[in-house]
Amino acid sequence: MSSIAVAGHLCLDITPLLIGTARLDPGQLVEVGPLSISLGGCVANTGRTLADLGASVTPFATVGDDDLGKVLLTKLDAEGFATPRLTVSPQSTTSYSVVIEAPGVDRTFWHHTGANDEFDGTSVQLGGHDLLHVGYPTLLPGLVADGGGPLRALLARARDAGITTSLDLAVVDRSAAVGALDWHGILESAFAQCDIASPSLDDLTSALRIEEPYSPELVDRLADRMLEQGVAVVVISAGRHGLRLKTGSAARLHSGGAILAPLADSWADRTLTVLPSRVDEGITTNGAGDASTAGLLFALTRGATPELAAALASASSAVIMAGARPTPETVVSLDASLSALFPATRWPVAQ
Repeated sequence: MSSIAVAGHLCLDITPLLIGTARLDPGQLVEVGPLSISLGGCVANTGRTLADLGASVTPFATVGDDDLGKVLLTKLDAEGFATPRLTVSPQSTTSYSVVIEAPGVDRTFWHHTGANDEFDGTSVQLGGHDLLHVGYPTLLPGLVADGGGPLRALLARARDAGITTSLDLAVVDRSAAVGALDWHGILESAFAQCDIASPSLDDLTSALRIEEPYSPELVDRLADRMLEQGVAVVVISAGRHGLRLKTGSAARLHSGGAILAPLADSWADRTLTVLPSRVDEGITTNGAGDASTAGLLFALTRGATPELAAALASASSAVIMAGARPTPETVVSLDASLSALFPATRWPVAQ
């Protein structure tokens, strides 16, 4: 079994159940439902889906020495993260998001980056891992300081050790301090050391200040640019338009570390689109993008074809949107072809 290190942004998601449309009316009492507190951020979301699918996952992040930090550690243990490698900051508070998700409306986040500000990648211990996934550098100021030097250094350290590197982004808030950074330069620097990149179209357009609406041509232009900058496998998610997967040459994939090198010949120079898996009743979009990335990475560790990897990415995202956990059983229930990735699983026998 491949060992995966998931590093970067980690927080708690605090989500009130909204009965009607969320609003802020001074002096008014607005009725809401029960409150849920769950793990959030890339480290939790991507790592949890990887673990649910059957991967061995080690999380790396920074939390505060406070009550929220204790809650976060308890939840990591309850979710099956047996060996978290967390740095505890004595001066910063634990990161959290208040998730505002009204019925029929896409979610809004009120986010406190907290101890994530201090994460710079130097605490990530790479020994024994086959794949390193880094998530949300757009929410990790310490990782993108000095033109993204710490991020590039972390990815380069992994690649020098023969570890396959993976990177996912988050939308850049242009009104925040991070929005003023040179994201063209930061991403170009990171992509030079990145084997797999799985951003959303919104992630890329917000970082690169692109106002152009969705089109297949825009997605391909961005994917081709990332390949030219050094990425071996690019997957760009574009909501209802699905996933666009494009890959580099066999020579580039051969240099892609423990996970990609064995797949170089079968994955080289591929282009495909996978539309979203059907969701009968959408419950949430929170974590769906992270689950898609996890599905892609898990499939790669199992030696899957590009078609199966993209299918698992799509199914994992759909399961999250339906309010369930992406397990072998739930993803196969959406796409029976995915059973090939879980040979040890006992499937129900049709009567």
